[in-house]
Amino acid sequence: MAAATRPERLLALDVFRGMTVAGMLLVNNPGTWSAIYPPLAHAAWHGWTPTDLIFPFFLFIVGITTELSLQTRRARGADEAAILRQIVKRGALIFLFGFLLSGFPFFTWPPNLPGASFGERIVDRLEHWRVLGVLQRIGIAYLCGALLTWRTSAKQQAVIVAVLLFGYWALQTLVPVPDTGVPGRFVLDKPDQLLSAWLDRTILGTNHLWSGSKTWDPEGLLTTMPAIGTMMLGTFAGRWIARQDRALTDRLAALFAAGAIAMMLGLMWHWVFPINKSLWTSSYVVFTAGMAAVSLATCMWVIDVMGVQRWTTPFVDYGMNPMLAFLGSGLMARCIASLWTWETAPGTRISAQAFVFKTWYASWLPPREASFAYAVSFVLLWWVILRAARARGFVLKV
Repeated sequence: MAAATRPERLLALDVFRGMTVAGMLLVNNPGTWSAIYPPLAHAAWHGWTPTDLIFPFFLFIVGITTELSLQTRRARGADEAAILRQIVKRGALIFLFGFLLSGFPFFTWPPNLPGASFGERIVDRLEHWRVLGVLQRIGIAYLCGALLTWRTSAKQQAVIVAVLLFGYWALQTLVPVPDTGVPGRFVLDKPDQLLSAWLDRTILGTNHLWSGSKTWDPEGLLTTMPAIGTMMLGTFAGRWIARQDRALTDRLAALFAAGAIAMMLGLMWHWVFPINKSLWTSSYVVFTAGMAAVSLATCMWVIDVMGVQRWTTPFVDYGMNPMLAFLGSGLMARCIASLWTWETAPGTRISAQAFVFKTWYASWLPPREASFAYAVSFVLLWWVILRAARARGFVLKV
């Protein structure tokens, strides 16, 4: 009886999360953005590449682990008020960490603003501080998704997800954009003319959007609405995975089948509302959730059913400490690409990242291979760091 009621520990969940985080570091840190393999770049606009799967996969696993965590805490007799406080606290901390990472190093660094004082550089940074971002979206999606599933039934949650996805579709395609009067369905190929872009500019201001676009934010306000749906679809998967009254192989077969159906539905929705990561379209939500379910079911079958586990150690290290990996690697990348520079000739300085890349990689490898080798080295370096942290029992939790 004790064995039957003991919580099931599935290694594949940590591995899947670790693979996602490692993939995020791989695509975010090439040696040079001018020479990367196409699968390691985001789709130019509509469509998808393997890189476009990483972010929704992470939100999907956030939904799974949130559901499993809530079940475990309730089984231990945790008070509902305490659970609610933990949800709010965790969502707020994730958002705060992302917000601080966006502002780091909290001043505008040279060579921008030549001749400006340090105080002027701080003021300029505050005036151009991006409000939203990847971690901020994760925090908002987690907070909203956890609250929406906290005291609701499965049927109510299904209705909520449907309202989020169909409501977002209607807003983006049917509502005339205030500054142009044109409904979004006619300008889906023009990111700065959509309702989501207008809301970002109106509420956040152009100085606080992603610097790569300036007129819209890929992690903006309205586009976070369907991302909540991605997280909630993960909670459905988590609830099914936790059903120990069914054999694990039966659960995996059903998860695989549900994922395949979702992928098909997402591809069909793509005909009228294209799969698009930057817009986080409803078709993208359904398609990537299906892909995540199929991928996770495959990992669970290989790792937890067949017992093929020798290859999993690096990904477990990543999966056990995702916040440390994301924050630490983000700070490191920002430092070596902007703050830490080398003087290569009188009056000429390059970043430490560019110096290392050109000296150790580009000096003997073709451009794409050199850029990829640098990215792999970055991932391996952080695996060593995470391995050491795990050996000392250090996990950055929120």
